[in-house]
Amino acid sequence: MSVSESSSTARRIDASTVGNALVLLALIVLAYLLLRWQAEPVRWLAPERTRLLWAAGLATAYAAFVGGVAWARARRARAQALPQASAHAAHEWLIAFASQTGHAEFLARRSWQTLADSGVGADIRMLGGLDAAALARYRQVLFVVSTTGEGDAPDTAARFVRLVLGTPAALTGLRYGVLALGDRQYEQFCSFGHRLDHWLRHAGAEPMFDLVEVDDGDPGALRHWQHHLGLLAGHTELPDWSAPAYRPWRLSARTQLNPGSLGGPAFHLALTPEHAADLRWQAGDIAEIGPRNGEADVAAWLLAANQDGTVTVDADGEADTLAALLRRSRLPDAIAMQALAPQAVADALQALPHREYSIASLPADGSLQLLVRQMRQPDGRLGSGSGWLTAHAGIDERIDLRIRANPSFHAPADARPLMLIGNGTGIAGLRALLKARVAAGHTRNWLLFGERSAAHDYHYRDELEAWLRDGAIERIDLAFSRDGSERVYVQQRLREHSARAREWLDGGAAVYVCGSLEGMAPAVDAVLREIVGLEALEAMALDGRYRRDVY
Repeated sequence: MSVSESSSTARRIDASTVGNALVLLALIVLAYLLLRWQAEPVRWLAPERTRLLWAAGLATAYAAFVGGVAWARARRARAQALPQASAHAAHEWLIAFASQTGHAEFLARRSWQTLADSGVGADIRMLGGLDAAALARYRQVLFVVSTTGEGDAPDTAARFVRLVLGTPAALTGLRYGVLALGDRQYEQFCSFGHRLDHWLRHAGAEPMFDLVEVDDGDPGALRHWQHHLGLLAGHTELPDWSAPAYRPWRLSARTQLNPGSLGGPAFHLALTPEHAADLRWQAGDIAEIGPRNGEADVAAWLLAANQDGTVTVDADGEADTLAALLRRSRLPDAIAMQALAPQAVADALQALPHREYSIASLPADGSLQLLVRQMRQPDGRLGSGSGWLTAHAGIDERIDLRIRANPSFHAPADARPLMLIGNGTGIAGLRALLKARVAAGHTRNWLLFGERSAAHDYHYRDELEAWLRDGAIERIDLAFSRDGSERVYVQQRLREHSARAREWLDGGAAVYVCGSLEGMAPAVDAVLREIVGLEALEAMALDGRYRRDVY
């Protein structure tokens, strides 16, 4: 079987071709029978010149029509064909898909285009035409797979399931991500995606981020997938596939928590909604922010582009100034815009993509709170999301915000022991979970947290230590990497207390990890494997006892 969909399609006999051949055969038979039915012999009568010209014209027109249809079909087939890859050379990236209705293939092609727009070359293949050896040729593989019925793989992946998925493989060094499509109406939601993820982990492959589940095309989950794509490709300014339906909030407070830190400035932010009904989320949910450019950056762009920012333009059916539209758009090359009319500039703009942040509070706090570290672009400018929230936006300024439900990181409903592990600004998501546990009266909580220094980076110190004194937290273990002669990180603290961790896990504890995808998350995962074993850790994940929100 070929590894490409285009080659397999070429061998498949098209149903329309068979139908046309049968019709032509039937016409020939009918003509023969009619000739036999005639009483007199067939005689050829030369047609008049006018009739001959009409017949020639009609025949030419019909030939042109048939040729046009054939050309259109060939063009469509070329457009739909997957990019061909050499059998001996490959890109570092591969996107593999398994689709039943075509939606997974559509998303795979869109993911491929997103990487291409970021300057990342990738191959794209049907999963059914691959095996472990083919996967091992790549360093990074993104899988886009759907689940059909009650946990079945798509028909196009039947070969992969039969020959590959049930056999051991060695894929050490491979990094991967899985986008699993499904429908929560079925009990085995996204089952095939989870089976694939399970097989890859057992083969030694390393996940670049946790499996992303998509319930019936949920646009929020797809934006989360695109967010991962942008981070992996090092190009986070690509436009959203589907823009969030933002709600109006106001920035009500902003405080830097780590003055003097060796790391980037980190700010505690409080936002309040213009409509009280928007104070509705659960611990573990995500805030999607619509960022804006700073006024100084927009003013500099307008000057370089020789444009007047006060001119009113049409923006998706609404009147706005060009400067206001530029604040929420990617700033294109200013020189290329110098000769364009203001409306032409507006039509060429693309909205800034959303930014995601873990929510650090509960609705009962009266505000949505975030912990945001300033990020800088290669040219030294502040990142569009962190710059907007920590520097450019004024107090009481409008913030575009949408809350995305993240049920895979919601707090346990019961009083089971809970281990919370994180670093840096990952304490934001863990803080919300602790708040939910304290409010529910569930006190068996163990926090393991890492940062640079206790003097500058112990975020929410007073609150955490008050919970510890009051018995709302049973244990806190800290790792401040710059405070001693040796660098100590949170995964080392976990390993030091592995015996106690095993006791907690044997007692039914759940583990929630929030923070850095690079370094911390895979290191913590490796220590947990040492403590309980890979099979037990995977069983915990399936039971909802091992959850991660890493970025």
